[in-house]
Amino acid sequence: MNDYRKAFGELSFSADFQERTVDLLRNRARELEKERTDMTICKTKKIALLAAACIALLAVSVSAAYAWLTPAQVAEEHNQPLLAEAFQGPDAIEINETVESGDFSITLLGLVSGRNLDVLNQDLEKDHTYSVLALRRLDGEPLENETFDFSGYVMTPLVAGCSPAAVNNWTLGAFAQGFAKDGAYYYLLDTQSIEMFADRTVYMAFYEGFVPNNDTFTVAEDGTIAFADDFSGVHALFTLPLDPAKADRAAADAFVESTGMNGWSNERSDPEGDWDIEHHETEDGEEIFLRSALKSGEETGG
Repeated sequence: MNDYRKAFGELSFSADFQERTVDLLRNRARELEKERTDMTICKTKKIALLAAACIALLAVSVSAAYAWLTPAQVAEEHNQPLLAEAFQGPDAIEINETVESGDFSITLLGLVSGRNLDVLNQDLEKDHTYSVLALRRLDGEPLENETFDFSGYVMTPLVAGCSPAAVNNWTLGAFAQGFAKDGAYYYLLDTQSIEMFADRTVYMAFYEGFVPNNDTFTVAEDGTIAFADDFSGVHALFTLPLDPAKADRAAADAFVESTGMNGWSNERSDPEGDWDIEHHETEDGEEIFLRSALKSGEETGG
């Protein structure tokens, strides 16, 4: 140790040695700090990119989980190739609007109108409108054919300026079908063509209940239709983007007149009239035929 001290003591240093040494140490400290900062930034960027990738993956996963069948695919599920083709054609109307109500997310996917599109139930003399709606539960619980109450809900067109008692599934001779797939439930509704009303506001209503009445709907003085303020069941009301050029006012007025049910009052009263309902189980779900049993000339107060 003494030899080391002696040798160190014999060393000669320049006058600015101490100043240069301090500067050297300061510069090295700055370099080390910069390296640490660069490493931190790089690490932060990597974390941010990883987080973004995870979020994107989650978004894709969620989107895939709630990806609906297309209307064409729904038609194919019902072995309706002509209808499936029509849903992919230029006359099809894509909607894809969603309303959340109660425990459900309700999405109107689209519709198409035409003649002889149904290979199973052809009506050679009339055009029909086919509409597709999808449901899922907001809590993620899958909907299944065995447990979903298909007949407890109604999907029906309504027309502003016309009584909900005059233009609905029952008067339009509706044929409804439903089935569950991948946790979602799909409605395929077939009615007499609603394009004759295309120069008015035409709705597609979905609700928990039965025949339209004043417990469910109200009609304003200008003819617009809305759900009653105190209606607590699951419900959604979509406005359909129909082409006014396809309207037929004379045919529409004649149709309403033929129902004999264009009376309406928002005052609550017991629904009048009887309704014929036929339930048919199918391999894919359930079908319901809805037919009015009211005689010509009768009106409903509901």
